[in-house]
Amino acid sequence: MSAIDEATLWDRLANARRIPLNPTWLGEIFSPSLSDELRFAVAERLGMLAETGWPIIRTLIQQHGIQPELIHAAGLCHQPEAKDWLLTQLNQSNDPDAFLLNALSCWGAELTYSDFQHILQLPSQAQRLAGLNLLSFKSHQLQANELLQLCESTLQDWRDPVVIACIRLLQRRDDIAISTRLSILVQEGSDAVAEAALRALGCMATTHSKMALKSLSVELTNQERREQAVRQLQQQY
Repeated sequence: MSAIDEATLWDRLANARRIPLNPTWLGEIFSPSLSDELRFAVAERLGMLAETGWPIIRTLIQQHGIQPELIHAAGLCHQPEAKDWLLTQLNQSNDPDAFLLNALSCWGAELTYSDFQHILQLPSQAQRLAGLNLLSFKSHQLQANELLQLCESTLQDWRDPVVIACIRLLQRRDDIAISTRLSILVQEGSDAVAEAALRALGCMATTHSKMALKSLSVELTNQERREQAVRQLQQQY
């Protein structure tokens, strides 16, 4: 499609509040020949149309195959059939990409423990971050030790963003085992990870986290981290 035609389509999408978009029209203009950005924009609009958008999304998948923008749209529409389709894609893939995992995010509570064992072992940073986001919808159903077991591979990840995302997930729980694991990260993690773990212990503000901070404020050999522990502890009182 020419740049002029794409500009016209962008204008039409921008005026959607004034002139509502017809899902059939969106399905007709969707084409692999569109620019990546415009394909995602059209698919996103279809996803936002919920129950009227899903039949069009399903048809486009049949016509053009399983494309990232259509996976994204399926997740956005929040329809039971779309959820079932996405879960089928997950079960059929040994290496689900981040688009699929992110599309499933609001249905994370329906994934099984074994699903998360596999997802959180996936290699890329994007996959692991998407997996942790999924786990945030499931974590309230798990015991603290189960949650820690699932998270261990991400807590040992060499990439700080993955470890920090996991810390933010764990800090929502009041449990001595979690406070203890965060304390170990303060001692053994990178500077960024240690700071995040100390902040997490401070945010938890529980009996267990206060005890952990008190111990760290005395036992840490790294002066900067020890001072950070003291500051977090002082904020508890």
